[in-house]
Amino acid sequence: MSDFNGKTVIVTGGAASIGAAITRKFHAVGANVVVAARTVDKGEAIAAELGERALFVETDIRDDASLEILVARSIETFGSLDVVVNNAASYGDEGAATDRATWLDTINTNAVSAAILGEMARPHLRRSGGNIVNIGSISGAYPHIGRWAYPVAKATMRHLSRTQAVEYAADGIRVNLLVLGHIWSDPFDGLTGGDRAHADATSAPLNLMGRVANAEEVAEVAAFVASSAASYITGGEVPVDGGYSAMGPEGHMPLMPQLQKLA
Repeated sequence: MSDFNGKTVIVTGGAASIGAAITRKFHAVGANVVVAARTVDKGEAIAAELGERALFVETDIRDDASLEILVARSIETFGSLDVVVNNAASYGDEGAATDRATWLDTINTNAVSAAILGEMARPHLRRSGGNIVNIGSISGAYPHIGRWAYPVAKATMRHLSRTQAVEYAADGIRVNLLVLGHIWSDPFDGLTGGDRAHADATSAPLNLMGRVANAEEVAEVAAFVASSAASYITGGEVPVDGGYSAMGPEGHMPLMPQLQKLA
């Protein structure tokens, strides 16, 4: 993917977890990377780790002025903007009991902020022939018991991606959505107490790969979709879900043998 040499990529939430893997991947293939994150210590750490061609901009994506600074700093530092990866997410969700403030913050972070940043980046992406990669979730396509706000926010982002693709096509800007399944990330790490084997075992019946994915596997797909190798893909939903979305309610265990009664 040498076509990223000299190109500039913004990754929101790019200092930790899946976002950090995406940041490292784009940097490894030659891009200038702009890490947009609220956590200063993590943002400064990954920028220092990567060194040349890496910039950290403290960013609250829910604040328009902060997003304007992010775009301006990217252009001032590197001279262009070629890819925006809308990765930052909020997991605020108390199911049916979710209060209004949490509903609004979750949708604002996961979807509205991606829309606002995309529009701010639009003139720069038009000039560079760039594209947007939105990081979605299977939660945006399938309901999950006990979770309301996050799935609805990701469903909003799913429709936003299609809307952006249709709207931005005239500008030569591609927009695609990665639909993530179960990924070893900060939420999985926290919920399992760092027990990857438990996460794999819990996820196994729900996907065809029998495990959760590594963040680096997401990063590989993000870089491909943003590259010239994917030049004819826009408005797409690219699954990175281990086959989760391919399975029906019966999963991947044959029903007939289970129905058969032994003599």
